[in-house]
Amino acid sequence: MDSSHIVIAIDGPAASGKSTVARVLAKRLGFYYVNTGAMYRAVTWFVLQNGIEPQDSTKVIELLKSMNFEAGLNGGNSTTLINGVDPSAHLSEPQVNQNVSAVSGIKEVRDLLVEKQRLYIHQNNLVMEGRDIGSVVFPDTPYKFYIDASPEVRAQRRAREGFRDEIVARDRLDSSRKASPLVVAKDAFVIDSSDLSIEQVVDAVVDRLKTQGLSV
Repeated sequence: MDSSHIVIAIDGPAASGKSTVARVLAKRLGFYYVNTGAMYRAVTWFVLQNGIEPQDSTKVIELLKSMNFEAGLNGGNSTTLINGVDPSAHLSEPQVNQNVSAVSGIKEVRDLLVEKQRLYIHQNNLVMEGRDIGSVVFPDTPYKFYIDASPEVRAQRRAREGFRDEIVARDRLDSSRKASPLVVAKDAFVIDSSDLSIEQVVDAVVDRLKTQGLSV
């Protein structure tokens, strides 16, 4: 890890609030915000655009050879381009949402995107959120957080966002995959957001960072 820059890792399951927490935290600290989930959704969109079944790992891996994935930054936020196309308007579409766990479970997909994610450290201080940031992408960062919430609360949040995926099934897929499963890093600070506002969670993260000696 590039010691000249700081990485704050924010991990957690779907609808735990980690994305919003990471975005607000990055803005408060003046760090770059990197949404790794958007990167996996972008690849899933590309797979679907090419008429490939997301569960067909052989064809997905073959497709990667024709994919030029550009991970960038704009206005302090991460961006993605695939073969010159910005897929951001499609990342929350139902088909993408239903298939992202399958695509992100393919080792070759994760290897490619983890490599891209690690390159961000050379550009600025980061708040990076996902499912394996503290355990795989930047395991050496001392600033690791795992944001969680009860399955019931997370299901309600997903419903309010217009998603109808099954939270328990999504958790099972993300936690049981062979490639970089969703886990709580052994030295992560766990925050249950079930009964907390976003600002309260961010405050808890900032308080923890201060106890670790980070000037925030």
